Amino acid sequence: MPTPRTLREAQAALAAGTTSVVELTRAALALAREKADLNIFLELFDESALAKAAEVDAKRRDGTAGPLAGAIVSLKDNICYKGHKVSAASRILEGYTSIYSATVVERLLAADAVILGRTNCDEFAMGSSNENSAFGAVGNPHDPRRVPGGSSGGAAASVAAGICSIALGSDTGGSIRQPASFCGVAGFKPTYGRVSRYGLIAFASSFDQIGPFAHTAEDVAAVHAVIAGHDVRDNTSSDRPVQAAAPAPGKLRIAYYTECLERPGLDPEIQGHVQGHIDRLKDEGHTLEPITLPMLDHLVPTYYILATAEASSNLARFDGIRYGHRSKEARGVDDTYRRSRSEGFGPEVQRRILLGTFVLSAGYYDAYYAQGMRVRRLIRENTLKAFERYDLILLPTCPSTAFEHGSISDPVAMYLQDIFTVQANLAGVPALSLPTGRHSNGLPFGTQLMAKPFDDERLLATAHQLFPA
Repeated sequence: MPTPRTLREAQAALAAGTTSVVELTRAALALAREKADLNIFLELFDESALAKAAEVDAKRRDGTAGPLAGAIVSLKDNICYKGHKVSAASRILEGYTSIYSATVVERLLAADAVILGRTNCDEFAMGSSNENSAFGAVGNPHDPRRVPGGSSGGAAASVAAGICSIALGSDTGGSIRQPASFCGVAGFKPTYGRVSRYGLIAFASSFDQIGPFAHTAEDVAAVHAVIAGHDVRDNTSSDRPVQAAAPAPGKLRIAYYTECLERPGLDPEIQGHVQGHIDRLKDEGHTLEPITLPMLDHLVPTYYILATAEASSNLARFDGIRYGHRSKEARGVDDTYRRSRSEGFGPEVQRRILLGTFVLSAGYYDAYYAQGMRVRRLIRENTLKAFERYDLILLPTCPSTAFEHGSISDPVAMYLQDIFTVQANLAGVPALSLPTGRHSNGLPFGTQLMAKPFDDERLLATAHQLFPA
């Protein structure tokens, strides 16, 4: 039988006795191979996935199965799973087998999810198109000539293609929400510190967050309830308790940014679609009001100054001596560093390391990095001030639908794909992209909701109410 589209459907089929977790897993593996031309998976974990599926079926017979029994899950290739390869889609880590599991992986397995395989992504999560992988680009399941978005493009595509009901990705500046929009699925970036980063290969440590993809906000919430919560192995992890939340009571106060809806470059159909939701929600009795985001044009520059600085620091460990690929042609220490990193890192990663090293260098630190930190504080203050009056902020996820492979060659134009998503990472607030629209070109796109910090669970519950699947 085909893999059920959602976790709810899979669990209903299991309860009716029309399938088993082993059958669901076999079907997912078969479909992944059938769609191999999309280059979604870098590796399928046949043996461990089928073994886990058999274990979950036994637990179901005993009545001891966990809350994610029936979930077929993919992992972005920067999330560690003990005894399985992980490479961050980079030659510098090619062939590396993880010696430990990320906290989110431990929690998924404890909840009886089946992990199917590792998905392709932009190298070290640096990109907005999934064209930067050392192992080839990923095709969008809706049109293989187009990108799935990035950097978690393979994860989003694994759900959109019907292979998995759930996928885990990471979001540093929109890397879950942008591919969710391009692939027509739901994607959630939690509050910074709500989900442990232990076992996530770092890009920018003060921005990175792990989060789920699914077809519905309801399924996203089910996974979030499992992976969220304090972790002593991540000192940025919050100890605030995770509690089940009902939708926000009564009618909501929702803000939207005039600068976003009026920004040049925003596809008119997407603009009209978001405006349509504003009008619909007003008709339903909610209060929707325009507010200003005067720093909109500063969001992307601020993000790329700070994120590349952190990347430069984080990726210094991959030098061919302590970690990562070591050049066979190198002679001496200096040559080993130079050749190993030049051979191991792709062009986009090299570009960001160089930019980050520059903004941290003597003579430029105060002008760029320190100034970027000041602007980041202002962005966070502006965002939090809005949540003193409003329950949610509504905005587009992306300025366009998925673009064709190779159609954006200018790095700056590619970076501007993040114009509507980086704010949530800069401010550390939760943000969700929901699949709400279909363009006249036949491609899906999403609408984004942001909420105040640690209002993750209520955001997910309220989104399911406002935008039922």
